[in-house]
Amino acid sequence: MRVFIAIDIDDKIRKAIADLQKQIASKVDVKKGDLKWVEPNNIHLTLKFLGEISDEQLEEVREIVNTVAQAHQKFNLEIESVGSFGGRSAKIVWVGAGKGTDALLALQKDLDDLLAQAGYPKEEREFSAHLTLCRVNHPIAGLKVGEAIAQFSHLKLGSIAADAIYVYQSQLTPQGPIYTMIADFKLR
Repeated sequence: MRVFIAIDIDDKIRKAIADLQKQIASKVDVKKGDLKWVEPNNIHLTLKFLGEISDEQLEEVREIVNTVAQAHQKFNLEIESVGSFGGRSAKIVWVGAGKGTDALLALQKDLDDLLAQAGYPKEEREFSAHLTLCRVNHPIAGLKVGEAIAQFSHLKLGSIAADAIYVYQSQLTPQGPIYTMIADFKLR
């Protein structure tokens, strides 16, 4: 099964993200299909993508996530500032994390370290706390969306209570991914 580990967001932030996606879309004149918006119900803050693992490995992952959850206190995480990956021509548009990021980074590092000790590859790139709003499928669209999001760089959407770590199964379908929560582990 295809698995990732994440922190979930609440309905208030989901609604704010959906509204933000509509605002950005209204400011960008691109062809249909140039931008692939992430369904707000599928938005989460990914801590670690594991890919395909066995049922046996899943049990090990659950134990590791539980250990990390027990070692960290719950915290609030501000959701703010729109940005992009990919340089001038955006490839991914996201909304980032503000206050509370230090606690998030410590949590993610511990998770990555323990998973690495169990044989899962460590992340090569530095962890970037973000929620993906859309993926860009064409360079011209990337330039246009990059310009449009500049006005949202100081946006503050609110905060989420990071009080649990979730393990999700991801099933890819032609209609888009389907995420199913397998387990949740409460932070202290």
